[in-house]
Amino acid sequence: MRKPELLVPAGSLEVLKVAVIYGADAVYIGGEAFGLRAKAKNFSAEEMKEGIRFAHARGVKVYVTANILAHNTDLPGVRAYFKELAEFEKEERPDALIISDPGVYQIAMEACPGIERHISTQANNTNYGTYRFWHRLGAKRVVCARELSLEEIREIRANIPDEMEIEAFIHGAMCISYSGRCLLSNFFTGRDANQGECTHPCRWNYSVVEETRPGEYFPVYENERGTFLFNSKDLCMIEHIPELMEAGIDSFKIEGRMKTALYAAVVARTYRKAIDDYAESAELYQKNLPWYRDQISDCTYRLFTTGFFFGKPSDEGQIYGNSTYVKEYTYLGVVEETDGEGMCRVTQRNKFSSGEEIEVMKPDGRNEKVIVRRMTDDKGCELQSAPHPKQILYLDLGGAAEPYDILRRKEEDGGSL
Repeated sequence: MRKPELLVPAGSLEVLKVAVIYGADAVYIGGEAFGLRAKAKNFSAEEMKEGIRFAHARGVKVYVTANILAHNTDLPGVRAYFKELAEFEKEERPDALIISDPGVYQIAMEACPGIERHISTQANNTNYGTYRFWHRLGAKRVVCARELSLEEIREIRANIPDEMEIEAFIHGAMCISYSGRCLLSNFFTGRDANQGECTHPCRWNYSVVEETRPGEYFPVYENERGTFLFNSKDLCMIEHIPELMEAGIDSFKIEGRMKTALYAAVVARTYRKAIDDYAESAELYQKNLPWYRDQISDCTYRLFTTGFFFGKPSDEGQIYGNSTYVKEYTYLGVVEETDGEGMCRVTQRNKFSSGEEIEVMKPDGRNEKVIVRRMTDDKGCELQSAPHPKQILYLDLGGAAEPYDILRRKEEDGGSL
């Protein structure tokens, strides 16, 4: 049985560092072009170098997405981009490129042969013949299509070379289109999902119109709000780590390069412990299963499904009847530094107040409730609350916080977004 890599997304330098500290074996990021999350903050060349240095110093790998479906006009820029990555210093160079387009793949072979190439889920990798094809072309790893069952993945593992790696999504948002190849966004808004600009129209509210009765809207269900024809629950396989590990998957991939540092911390910490526990013993994993279930719901999500892993899901099992998130906690910020006198520096992400009870989430699994005893701005002026987004704050939390701890607030009503 292979102990899998835990691969966590990062849409910014802050989230990359949190993912590394909270247990990722590898992180995947996007540069400023050619990835499929154009609306993520993404990384400039200098941020990418800093992030990769940070990760490599802690034994963590970094993969860079370049998985658009390229048009002719993209190819010269792709070549220049890959040449730039190849010229990074060794400790700043990505460990792999994630690619879906054969033309882009060919350019990567020529421009940066020293960087591993991984085949994106966007390439619709559904059979062992496809894996063998990419292996002959020098690919180190192929990411499964999200539509594969565990039985199919086991069969792929049995029919490809041992050194070839299988990566599979195990947590996060599911796409209604085949492995993410969607035209809805382009059709409705002119923003192409396959070029990184998805507007997520699968989450919108729809009704049905019959051709001969224009203007008459019929909800599929008896609900005045219409229905969500394409809207899937989020994938969560925390209760099925044994089956995933025994299927021969080399990398467990988390979806979410648009998500917050709180999301990255929660999923990384929870899956890290689950993987390590099962690697130690099945009994330890079963003992701690209630903790995994409790922790994984501590970030926003759309209710959970196991996707296609156990066969074709039923509508009841996968379709999500609205577009809201379940929100157990509000993300307040990451502790950036402490001054040795009980004060810690935080860049505020959501409003909170002096005297309020909040929670400190730590990489080792602890969650500590604390009172915000005192709050000042970066000039030392006392504050009662922090109303301005991304305001620099100094907090007295009674010495409970350390760098990279996450600050969050429990939403007692189990709120939704």
